[in-house]
Amino acid sequence: MEAISRQTLGDKLRSYGKHPGSLLLFLCVMLAALATFVVLIFLIAYILIRGIPYITPDLFALTYTSENASLFPAMVNTIVMVLLSLLLAVPIGIFAAIYLVEYAKKGNRMIGIIRITAETLSGIPSIVYGLFGMLFFVTKLGWGYSMLAGAFTLAIMILPLIMRTTEEALMSVPDSYREGSFGLGAGKLRTVFRIVLPSAIPGILSGVILSIGRIVGETAALIYTAGTVAKIPNLMGSGRTLAVHMYVLSSEGFHINQASATAVILLLIVVIINALSGLAAKKLSKKAGA
Repeated sequence: MEAISRQTLGDKLRSYGKHPGSLLLFLCVMLAALATFVVLIFLIAYILIRGIPYITPDLFALTYTSENASLFPAMVNTIVMVLLSLLLAVPIGIFAAIYLVEYAKKGNRMIGIIRITAETLSGIPSIVYGLFGMLFFVTKLGWGYSMLAGAFTLAIMILPLIMRTTEEALMSVPDSYREGSFGLGAGKLRTVFRIVLPSAIPGILSGVILSIGRIVGETAALIYTAGTVAKIPNLMGSGRTLAVHMYVLSSEGFHINQASATAVILLLIVVIINALSGLAAKKLSKKAGA
């Protein structure tokens, strides 16, 4: 097997050698991939080495105090924030993408404006979303610093990402699937929800996974909307997520070691969520294929 892979790599290098530009691009791609892998391993190793020695039972106490610097309330708030934000953004993003791909007329100027707007919103800094959330949800609507204000702000932030990834996933489904469904007498709505959407689920889930990563790691937008109170609140109460908890601990300078331990827990939660999402994507893909 190794001989085959070496032979394949040698053949590629010889074929690229005939075209210097292709060889240069190939080496750049390999170098970029290697650099990405090395940086990823370095970051993970750095977080684990700095944080694991300081993971103690006090970090998982039910209530936060200045002595234990418990991350348990922040961990619960993170899970609640992820669920609320996805509950608000995922249905709207998926249905918007379905309309753009399946129902909107081709060449419609409004569709082009919507896509440009979504791409523009994806590039806006998170602190701008935080300021908008503070002015609109916190001040104008009178919600105050609350989990609900933070969830709505994050939902607006991840909505363009979910919409664009879902749109690309729907566009990647072959038209033959739709034509075969229409040929069997199925209507437009049945074709979309029974044929097209299940086939696009892996791509949709990839967008959801990216959105979860952005929610979990967000600090600027939540500081201005959800606040930094270290407790488990109701939806209209202020609470901090793990990322905000880690930022507050490191900025105060009194609990640097606990902040490093929080980074390990945050990394573990992201890995678990990604693994569960990957398993769900595989199972749904098998069902769609069956």
